[in-house]
Amino acid sequence: MQIHVVQQGDTLFSIANNYGTTSQAISDANELDNPDQLVVGQALVIPIVGQFYYVQPGDSLFKIAQQFNLTYKELASINTIDPNQPLSIGFRLYIPEQPKRTIETNAYVEPIGTTVSPTLINASEKHAPLLTYLAPFSYQVNRDGSLQPPLLDNFQTIAEQNQAVLMLVITNLEEGAFSDELGHLIVTDEQVQNRMLDEIIQTAQTVGFRDVHFDLEYLPPEDREAYNQFLRKAKERLSTEGLLMSTALAPKTRADQPGAWYEAHDYQAHGEIADFVVLMTYEWGYSAGPAMAVSPLDQVRIVIEYALTEMPADKIMLGQNLYGYDWTLPFEPGGDYARAVSPQQAILLARDNQVAISYDTIAQAPYFRYTDEAGDQHEVWFEDARSIQAKFDLIKELNLRGISYWKLGLAFPQNWLLLDSNFTINKYLD
Repeated sequence: MQIHVVQQGDTLFSIANNYGTTSQAISDANELDNPDQLVVGQALVIPIVGQFYYVQPGDSLFKIAQQFNLTYKELASINTIDPNQPLSIGFRLYIPEQPKRTIETNAYVEPIGTTVSPTLINASEKHAPLLTYLAPFSYQVNRDGSLQPPLLDNFQTIAEQNQAVLMLVITNLEEGAFSDELGHLIVTDEQVQNRMLDEIIQTAQTVGFRDVHFDLEYLPPEDREAYNQFLRKAKERLSTEGLLMSTALAPKTRADQPGAWYEAHDYQAHGEIADFVVLMTYEWGYSAGPAMAVSPLDQVRIVIEYALTEMPADKIMLGQNLYGYDWTLPFEPGGDYARAVSPQQAILLARDNQVAISYDTIAQAPYFRYTDEAGDQHEVWFEDARSIQAKFDLIKELNLRGISYWKLGLAFPQNWLLLDSNFTINKYLD
């Protein structure tokens, strides 16, 4: 796959002609609703085998070849050039398709209300072929240890048909928010624990879950070791039943990081006990906060690099958002929440308001500003092909287990094309 950033004067025809493909192929790959209206700064995925690389200042044939696991002679031969000839800036080199690493992938799906929306079902069916795990969110624990299930509709069938593992997600959500009181009960009360684990095992056997995923958040800081001990107990029981166990962890940068979301999450212990963990490396930019990238690469890297000091890379799933936010400016604490938007919706917003999309090279994230009909200024940060490729490159560089998406149902076609292009997805086959 090739990523192309739309420049002033570009048309779909000129882009297709440049890469030796068709306008229809590009339109279909990026699910363009109006191929004649491109946005300056919009990142398109070009469906070709391999990719093109444009020589940058300071590049050499040897340096470029090394970047793509080739010898400089191989790269020169592929491009029919003299290996001793200096490269001019902007010269285009063809890079053949690279070998793929095998990773694991997970996606949460959150059915809300009294029925599962067709959008969630369609997204699950469409993307399950590229998932190791499918995680209906969530089984909520009642204060007596019993479980309140999510709407499951036909997620079991979708998982089975696509050889994806169903993940049973356990949360301490209560009345729509994570409860410290409920969390305390879960990790300290043996009677509550025993009933909950009994119901988890029964549910897993009945429905077909093969991984049990504990997403216990906002726990009291003093319950850190109690949570660790509970996980040891849960792991022993679940392993006896042939079940995997995973956990979700807040994005910490050091062991003693203060804050209600962090203190009870012990990276070292989770790394020892769980089969794998999901690091929730998103929500730097969040709906109730100021406008910024949701998962800035520089911050994500800091979290991952800390995690690697506490656990092996093959236990770490990088958490990744499939959405962005549209903030109304100026930001006022306690004011209106930002509106969640899909990457596709963000591009339409830029197009409809006739503004170009910019790109922050430190955060590795696209953004733009516009003024609405009421005269209010907005700032939008979202994900695109460049930002997700940067996360894939980080997974490769640090040899992580894989990626976990929050959450299905928001249109981001470039992600799935690039995921398939970069990796082979591990499937647990019976």
